[in-house]
Amino acid sequence: MATIRLPKLMRSAACRALLCSSSPCRLHTVAELPETHQMLRQTCRAFAEKELAPVAAQLDREHRFPAEHVKKMGALGLLAMDVPQEYGGAGLDYLAYSIALEEISRGCASTGVIMSVNNSLYLGPILAFASEDQKRKWISPFCSGDRIGCFALSEPGNGSDAGAASTVAQLEGNQWVLNGTKAWITNAWEASAAVVFATTDKSLKHKGISAFMVPMPTPGLSLGKKEDKLGIRASSTANLIFEDCCIPKENLLGQLGQGFKIAMKTLDSGRIGIASQAVGIAQAALDCAIDYSEKRLAFGSSISKLQAIQFKLADMSLALESARLLTWRAAMLKDNKKPYIKEAAMAKLAASEAATAISHQAIQILGGMGYVTDMPAERHYRDARITEIYEGTSEIQRLVIAGQLLKEFRG
Repeated sequence: MATIRLPKLMRSAACRALLCSSSPCRLHTVAELPETHQMLRQTCRAFAEKELAPVAAQLDREHRFPAEHVKKMGALGLLAMDVPQEYGGAGLDYLAYSIALEEISRGCASTGVIMSVNNSLYLGPILAFASEDQKRKWISPFCSGDRIGCFALSEPGNGSDAGAASTVAQLEGNQWVLNGTKAWITNAWEASAAVVFATTDKSLKHKGISAFMVPMPTPGLSLGKKEDKLGIRASSTANLIFEDCCIPKENLLGQLGQGFKIAMKTLDSGRIGIASQAVGIAQAALDCAIDYSEKRLAFGSSISKLQAIQFKLADMSLALESARLLTWRAAMLKDNKKPYIKEAAMAKLAASEAATAISHQAIQILGGMGYVTDMPAERHYRDARITEIYEGTSEIQRLVIAGQLLKEFRG
């Protein structure tokens, strides 16, 4: 395979510095990736095509966590991409993360979400809000693939209402005691730690929510059943159940009452990750549709020559490229320390809806073959659907976008 291996690239300080410094600053250059980012993209694509795509259907069918591949991704530096080298990460920028996550998700959407959760939702808030000692403890062991983390915000009764946490944490002496249930936790069964949000002062409402680092397993914490999901079936999803779960006082992440802020900041970045995942799924669905249309014969020639099919392919490609550019734009804004809340929501909304629409049209192009598990089209459709739901539904994204627009207008 004629490509530069990612480990060598990341061990080169010069290449890494170039990769980080060459993230475009002017948004009109978004279509022209720097050479280093193109090299990263090619490397991740080769890994996904060789390691992930051939087993994605089997992993989905068996609901099997891709432990071997997660370990390999850790060796490649893909599980801690924007974490500084001093903590064991790759030290790359968010555009690089977005590009890599797209390619991994193109090969296997389940593996993509595992990568996304560890990078964006677990390591992200620790990197931004933890003390130096906490960073050493909770980041460094989670970069290599030996351990992964999870993010526990949603609850059975308040998925989109993040400020209504019913899980509580009470300080008793030198320890926090947690009680409550967290729902829809990706990586729950494989995680070695969780970022958990709990109410520490009900009278303050969302300002009374705090964040905590919880090791897994730990006494007082049990796992619910693995959810039998429509898509992303190779990643585990389950409840975290806290019953007098005691953790050290120093496991408070950030300041007391800062949990809601930590959660919202984390989700802003996480939406770029989900957008990247959705773009990868959409690209896989489009690839499948194009390949089939070239091989399927009807009326004496391939169906790709039919105008009806060509119109579908054109619309699918248009939606995909628009979503990809919105995603890269949000990532570049974050890299350049510009406001990106609205742009991240736009990217997540556009990419997730594009992934669902493109995978739907891929099934139409394949016809009956798109409806059976012999072809990947039906899996792409199932995998795409969740991207419109987790880390903020499409309706929430529209609220975020409108809120930011009105805020900008009102000055």
